[in-house]
Amino acid sequence: MLECNQASDKRHGELDLLLHILCSQYKSFGFRCAFDIFIMFSKKGIFPCLKTCNFLLGSLVKANELHKSYEVFDVTCQGVVPDVFTFTTAINAFCKGGRVGDAVDLFRKMEELGVSPNVVTYNNVIDGLSKSGRLDEAFRFKDRMVRSKVNPSVVTYGALINGLMKFEKFAEASEMLVEMYSMGFTPNEVVFNSLIDGYCRKGNMIEALRIRDDMVLKGMKPNSVTFNTLLQGFCRSNQMEQAEQVLGYLLSSGLSVNMDACSYVIHQLLEKSRLDSALKIVRELLFRNIKASDSLLTPLVCGLCKCEKHLEAIELWFMLAGKGLAANTVTSNALLHGLCERESMEKVFEVLKQMTEKGLVLDKISYNTLIFGCCKWGKIDVAFELKEKMVQQEFQPDTYTYNFLMKGLADMGKIDDVHRLLHEAKEYGLVPNVYTHALLLEGYCKADQIEEAVKLLKKLVYEKVELSSVVYNILIAAYCRVGNLKEAFELCDAMKSRGMPPTCATYSSLIHGMCCIGCVDEAKETFQQMRNEGLLPNIFCYTALIGGYCKLGQMDKVGSILMEMSSNGIQPNKITYTIMIDGYCKLGNVKEATKLLNQMIRNGIAPDTITYNVLQKGYCKERELEVTSNTGLHLEEEITYDTLVHRLHPHTAVINKK
Repeated sequence: MLECNQASDKRHGELDLLLHILCSQYKSFGFRCAFDIFIMFSKKGIFPCLKTCNFLLGSLVKANELHKSYEVFDVTCQGVVPDVFTFTTAINAFCKGGRVGDAVDLFRKMEELGVSPNVVTYNNVIDGLSKSGRLDEAFRFKDRMVRSKVNPSVVTYGALINGLMKFEKFAEASEMLVEMYSMGFTPNEVVFNSLIDGYCRKGNMIEALRIRDDMVLKGMKPNSVTFNTLLQGFCRSNQMEQAEQVLGYLLSSGLSVNMDACSYVIHQLLEKSRLDSALKIVRELLFRNIKASDSLLTPLVCGLCKCEKHLEAIELWFMLAGKGLAANTVTSNALLHGLCERESMEKVFEVLKQMTEKGLVLDKISYNTLIFGCCKWGKIDVAFELKEKMVQQEFQPDTYTYNFLMKGLADMGKIDDVHRLLHEAKEYGLVPNVYTHALLLEGYCKADQIEEAVKLLKKLVYEKVELSSVVYNILIAAYCRVGNLKEAFELCDAMKSRGMPPTCATYSSLIHGMCCIGCVDEAKETFQQMRNEGLLPNIFCYTALIGGYCKLGQMDKVGSILMEMSSNGIQPNKITYTIMIDGYCKLGNVKEATKLLNQMIRNGIAPDTITYNVLQKGYCKERELEVTSNTGLHLEEEITYDTLVHRLHPHTAVINKK
């Protein structure tokens, strides 16, 4: 039971002043001190005046120090007679803290003590009841309010409409809105935003936008709450184009942005490979000193690097660092990996130096990434130096480290060094994985030691090592390159017998191998078999088949394949175009070859030295060298079909996935 005593005659103006200063000047620290001082003096029977008690109580509620406010209210009632403001503030505190039942009890106690509730008191109770879903009680309090001759306000109607919309009672909310207008009230931004929020949560964006338009017609300007509500609504209903427009407006207008919705928009843009749009939003956030989450920055950096937009990726990393919002190690490693994939290692180390100066600390993955890059670009000595430095930094080389190094050595044909390194890895307790075996096989094949590769495969099968299609595809591709289709098909059958269905890589190697020896019709049959097995031919398969027909001079069949590719959404790449240009040149049809070159450039594919060389050779035959004299490229003595298609099979390379 609440006990209310008459105020003591003993007042201390100094205490009132101190509490006012602490609450108004020192915020959170001041609230704690004011609370402690208030409790300390109350225990001695000394209380500030009612005005000060109310000020302290209101300050604590505004600061969301609800537990302290409950205690202050109880103590206040022991020393002074509470007024309507005291009760109203305490009721508000109970409602904010989810103690709506206590708020209703206090309202009744207030009336029992003869303190008449005002419109704010009623509004606090109605708001608390509405938010907690006790809508029937909320409406009973509204009726009670009218009977007590306390006129409802805009806030009253707003609280009821908000509760109705929250619990999807749209018809009742509309009725309440009509009543509100009939009482002479115009909804404010809070009411309109409640209506918009309710429809957005339901996914009814048409009605939400109608309310927004009505809001504007009533002379009210939608605020950040309005636009963020619409943004979240569009995201929930997967209307991403509209969501992107709303987000763009929020950012350009300098309004606050809901970061959850903003992140969702960025995520969707990344999913659709709309990297420029995603990057624009991330930059806008950075201008506000807001950092997008690392889970978004990492795929953004990866995507930029894959699209060869390395400069933008680098610029983003340094923008983050410059704002004191540094990218995490995962994002940084993604940038390093992207650079290692495309740039020279000199450039990579130049950027790395600047990154470390900005505070980047390398981890094991960073070192492995750099080792990967060095091995990829033939800097094997530097790769081993990095391995030593890695150990000095107390990072133990792992299977990835050794696989990258062995791959680099295998690419150089240093099979003996590969075995030495494999022995070292085993001494350190590392177990070779499927990629280790694959790179060993690839090393043998590149060194023209296919017999050794076959021995290794048989050994792995005998030891029941779990293998993947990658391992078989390496040997199949090697047999196809040397024209041994019999062994290639036998390996394909062996794959199937071990429960590994052929992949696109398997079939593209077989198609390429058959085309190389002039068996194009058989290659076409294999192409059809592939589709019958549910595999969709990729660019490598199509290019291999196109190469076969070009080699036979059957350019009419090339045209039909191009049409099929287009219908399947597959566009020719640089190698495809170069093979077709070579085919036309060998037939003496330089005019058609030139058309293809122009088409290639229009489609954003840059011709390389080989492309220009095959075209130059065609012009040489027709004595039209002047047409290509401005290319500045040297003419190779001989461009063969095999030269062109040799680059066709990157899928046989071993990729050590992380």
